[in-house]
Amino acid sequence: MKPLAHSEAVPQRVTVDVFDKTRRFTRAREAIAAGLYPYFQAISSSTANTVHIDGHELVMAGSNNYLGYTHDPRVIEAAESAARTWGTGCTGSRFLNGTLSMHEELERELADFCDKEAALVFSTGFQTNLGVISSLAGRGDVIFTDKLDHASIIDGCRLSYADVHRFDHNDVEALRRFLIKTPPEAGKLVVVDGVFSMEGDLSPLDEIVPLCQEHGARIAVDEAHAVGVLGESGVGASEELGVVDDVDLLIGTFSKAFSSIGGFVAGDEDVLHYVKHHARSLMFSASMPPYAIATVLKCLQLMREEPERRVRVRTHADYVNAQLRAMGFDTGRSITPVVPVLIGDSDRTFMFWKRLLAEGVFTNPVVPPAVPEGGGLIRTSYMATHTEEHLERVLSAFRTVGREFGMIDG
Repeated sequence: MKPLAHSEAVPQRVTVDVFDKTRRFTRAREAIAAGLYPYFQAISSSTANTVHIDGHELVMAGSNNYLGYTHDPRVIEAAESAARTWGTGCTGSRFLNGTLSMHEELERELADFCDKEAALVFSTGFQTNLGVISSLAGRGDVIFTDKLDHASIIDGCRLSYADVHRFDHNDVEALRRFLIKTPPEAGKLVVVDGVFSMEGDLSPLDEIVPLCQEHGARIAVDEAHAVGVLGESGVGASEELGVVDDVDLLIGTFSKAFSSIGGFVAGDEDVLHYVKHHARSLMFSASMPPYAIATVLKCLQLMREEPERRVRVRTHADYVNAQLRAMGFDTGRSITPVVPVLIGDSDRTFMFWKRLLAEGVFTNPVVPPAVPEGGGLIRTSYMATHTEEHLERVLSAFRTVGREFGMIDG
């Protein structure tokens, strides 16, 4: 065989290692080296209101345990009893061997609580949005989302293969323009958070719902941070704004006011029957364990029996919000138990968080991409079980650190 001439040599193929990106990712290690890394903080022990980290007790002002049920003896006993009766897990999906009578009991109770025909529970709140959105919307359909919607909504849209339009935060007129431009033959689904998890403000559902009805769009509302907290019965922002009956799908999580883990969707029975047989995150994932179900059932009972907790958590948050604003902090448009304090630059946000930690207060620093560039903030959240002393410790810490950073005078 004639050897190849030099000019005919086979070019060398460049091999790219898929792991190369991991070695280029240095931001987190730089923050660790600088002593400013705020994530994956290991909590050694906790109560509903305090935690211990590295031997220090801190007021927990960063939890979503809004009603304070995580350490309630009645809830703990319900979880323990379920584990003794049913074991520690279902070891299978809802679709096959993982549906217990407890799952169905919880679904009936949730449907009644939300005043909807049916409910369906998933293993996590994230999986609920993934399964609901990706099973109901597909090629040829159009989804409309708020630009500040939760990551689970964004990922559910990606998995759906539908066209997606994102409108500016709470911009109803932008949503209207999108809907007007959408062909009438396209299926239309609007998905918004009831309460936005970083900002603490509400979606204007009293304006969005009539707009959806006008344009033949269905609407799903993620009530993750609102269920148990807002509304006369605790159903969420939809109830708070008087449109719960006209919202097609109510989506929620059990990892916040319900003090457990899992998620649910409530709506028309035929819609949920379809989701049950098409949502991959339900059909191919292990189901909620018995103790988690029992926790939710007990919390749901207590929510109905103790409406004063909803009043108390909002009273606490309103007080802290007003005090922080009086000091000179910017808390945005929050009117919920989520109270952000706007800082700005990411490094400055991390430094502020670290000083609060040193002052004995656990908070959550939030930086891009979770918020817009330059919009770094300290996310605080409050519980019905916080005492006056806890709240004053939080305010004292913010006053001290805010003065150090030159953000406030008083």
